[in-house]
Amino acid sequence: MSMIRDLRAAVRPRPSLRKDSGTYDTTRDPGTPSAVVDCAVYRDGARVVTPDQLTPHEAMRQVRRDGGFVWIGLHEPTEAEFAGIASEFGLHPLAVEDAVQAHQRPKLERYDDTLFTVFKTIHYVDHAQLTATSEVVETGEVMCFTGRDFFITVRHGGQGSLRALRHRLQDDPELLARGPSAVLHAIADHVVDGYIAVADAVQDDIDEVETEVFSPGRKGTPRGTDAGRIYQLKREVLEFKRAVSPLLRPMQLLSERPMRLIDPDIQKYFRDVADHLARVQEQVLGFDELLNSILQANLAQASVAQNEDMRKITSWAAIIAVPTMVCGVYGMNFKHMPELHWRYGYPVIMGITVVICLGIHRTLKRNGWL
Repeated sequence: MSMIRDLRAAVRPRPSLRKDSGTYDTTRDPGTPSAVVDCAVYRDGARVVTPDQLTPHEAMRQVRRDGGFVWIGLHEPTEAEFAGIASEFGLHPLAVEDAVQAHQRPKLERYDDTLFTVFKTIHYVDHAQLTATSEVVETGEVMCFTGRDFFITVRHGGQGSLRALRHRLQDDPELLARGPSAVLHAIADHVVDGYIAVADAVQDDIDEVETEVFSPGRKGTPRGTDAGRIYQLKREVLEFKRAVSPLLRPMQLLSERPMRLIDPDIQKYFRDVADHLARVQEQVLGFDELLNSILQANLAQASVAQNEDMRKITSWAAIIAVPTMVCGVYGMNFKHMPELHWRYGYPVIMGITVVICLGIHRTLKRNGWL
């Protein structure tokens, strides 16, 4: 209980952030953009046009008076910036703490009449050539608070903007008229579609590495240079896996379990999202297993190459041992040695030495040692 009280104190609005003041930004400099990216009221699927930009308090007051729902988008808010919004909409302190601090795993939690959903966004980083230090995927986060008459998104990271998604929903008033649950589905579908695109791009990188590892005749290239690239790609796939796998259970809950905050007609569409997510998860798990096989094959190739080098070194050492032995015998300066004073002794000994060396070389060559 003491921990919960401490968390409540951490997100409790300061006296200067009263709901009636309409002020939500107390920590940024005047020249720094506000964390509120967009704030709008939607009624009957259409955005309500107002002469000036609404504050969250003014938007919520319109909704309570005339109906509809408010959609507030924030980007990396500070604790003080989010405190007023949290108080206005009655958000749970634990969910508020997660939304402000970020670095959360994908999940779905229910706090009273609010659903808190965390999505990991994935962005593919283009690169001319995959190296041992290449960044393949970049992650961000989107936290969603879904209520009866409000929807709040908190985005972290430079990627994953929801501006285009908002405009696309505004072009479909019939869908947007379903309320906040329609926005939640649209964001889930948008995130999973991003996973599919990234999976296709990562597949191309894996195919490239696999081709290089198993392609024949790679002479002249340093052995073992692919291990660092494969390991780096495996780490990036692991980051991808951490975003996809934990999200599968929340999507299944949204598609199967009846929830008061989710429109029954919208819930059917979550099944399609869960199905796409399951396919991406299978693909990512396949990436992990395939990279393990490629890495093991690469290490085995490096071991085989080292064994081949050792066999060649041993073979040449055996050939060189013959003239070394002969020269060592005749270099001992004994007075009585075979054919020592014979006129043709030197060329005969050299010829015999060459013949023996050629015979050894031919035998080793036939056995694949050279």
